[in-house]
Amino acid sequence: MCKYIKPIETKTKFVILMHPHEFKKIKNGTGHFTHLSLTNSELYIDTGFEHHTKVNQLLKDNNCYVLYPGENSIVLNDNPIPVNDKNNIIFLIDSTWHNARKLLRDSPNIQTLPKVSFTHTKASEFKIKEQPMELCLSTIESTLCVLELLTLQGNEELSSTQLEGFLVPFKKMVEYQLECIKTEKKSPRFRT
Repeated sequence: MCKYIKPIETKTKFVILMHPHEFKKIKNGTGHFTHLSLTNSELYIDTGFEHHTKVNQLLKDNNCYVLYPGENSIVLNDNPIPVNDKNNIIFLIDSTWHNARKLLRDSPNIQTLPKVSFTHTKASEFKIKEQPMELCLSTIESTLCVLELLTLQGNEELSSTQLEGFLVPFKKMVEYQLECIKTEKKSPRFRT
């Protein structure tokens, strides 16, 4: 799928905090695609980041947020992220919802960050994976929503071509996996 990735440069740094279960499951998951698609990104794998040296350094020197829904989250549809002399960083948690809650609980340094979220009406295109709720999105789909909103706010200067191409590796992965399922079902071992 890497041949479909066209990395884009962003002003905002994205830091993907990946749970080890997500890392062990598959190497072409949406967190990996997100990282490879954003030149200004970092990816770290752990179950908690309270004592993570690089994460704590980023927290000290920048305006930091975590993409996570909540009552007090900054809804990006209505509120821009402030721009000042510090860099903006958005932490993305790449995991199942169950493990994401645990990762956040075990990372008080991330848990205390201002939360950002967005509202949308998009259904996930992750047809090979059941989402826990109707409007839940994968990491790369959520990141695209954030990029679109940051662009509308003027915090990013991304073209429509860049935004439209962002999900191509993800869509190609889903197409490939759906084709594998069809091929597998045609296999003699599935015939009755």
